Amino acid sequence: MRRESFETLRRDGDKLILLDQRKLPSTMEYVEARCTEDVYHAIKDMIVRGAPLIGSTAAFGVCFAAKESKSKDEFLSKCDFLSSARPTAVNLMWAIERMKRKALDSNFDQNELLKEAERIKDEDIEANIALSRYGATLLKENSVVLTHCNAGALATSGWGTALGVIKEAYLEKKISHVYADETRPRLQGARLTAFELVDFGIPSTLIPDSAAATLIRDGKIDAVIVGADRIALNGDTANKLGTFPLSVIAKTYRVPMYIAAPVSTIDFNTSDGKGIPIEERAKSEVIDPLDNGMLIAPDEIDVFNPSFDVTPHENITAIITEKGIIWPPFKENIKALKS
Repeated sequence: MRRESFETLRRDGDKLILLDQRKLPSTMEYVEARCTEDVYHAIKDMIVRGAPLIGSTAAFGVCFAAKESKSKDEFLSKCDFLSSARPTAVNLMWAIERMKRKALDSNFDQNELLKEAERIKDEDIEANIALSRYGATLLKENSVVLTHCNAGALATSGWGTALGVIKEAYLEKKISHVYADETRPRLQGARLTAFELVDFGIPSTLIPDSAAATLIRDGKIDAVIVGADRIALNGDTANKLGTFPLSVIAKTYRVPMYIAAPVSTIDFNTSDGKGIPIEERAKSEVIDPLDNGMLIAPDEIDVFNPSFDVTPHENITAIITEKGIIWPPFKENIKALKS
């Protein structure tokens, strides 16, 4: 299996080295995180993004929190601080809760905590590879697929979820072409997914988000594959803004809509999409998407900037996980994963 030419995160002694995804594709720069607050800002400011990678990064953040804290209460307060960085991505809370248990069970042993954080990172890569192999079985030869936002190696500890499926299927000669939505407002599709597709050598075309409906209507797309930031018990899925309307078009024209995500992205405590918190971000991301001071809209305009929308389960064909493919009825089959 071919690997990427980059790493998203790695530990180097007492510091965490993170690929600054805000600078891609122009430059590949790494930043250092040396404390809990550094990790919080790396997640909040989208130096790292993508639910699985947020979880892996936060796991190392808990290691910093344990080292810095003089009491259990201070440690738990720092963990709550980390959890507040991105409220929608459930992997953040999942990883922090797992690390909190390890901290309390090991009496805050730093070596044990670092081993657990490395384990979370390694398990993420293993899960991505496994779900990618399951997902590739869903595609026929010479498929043309469409993806939205970035759910590749850049969104994970390595390999990727939705883009991992695409890469695996391409290696199996099942994909002939990929269309990538540019993904407004932060352009993760243009900056990140396009970068990964070119890096991996997959024939691909970047499109404005609004062009996806035309391609689907005209019969040029065989499947839509996207990632997820949180999946409710009934299969409702939060993903990058724009996924919901994409699912409506796909359903209208009978194009399969696949969600690719590890089991850690499933929120077993949230019954449906109404219970998923949707993060709203600054208006500057919309009117100054490249963060360079070149406004594309007047500063006086009000902006509504939710990072995610919720795709209802009835618009989803299947959910691809490392434990296999989940088909409807989602609620019953998702519940079975927990047992």
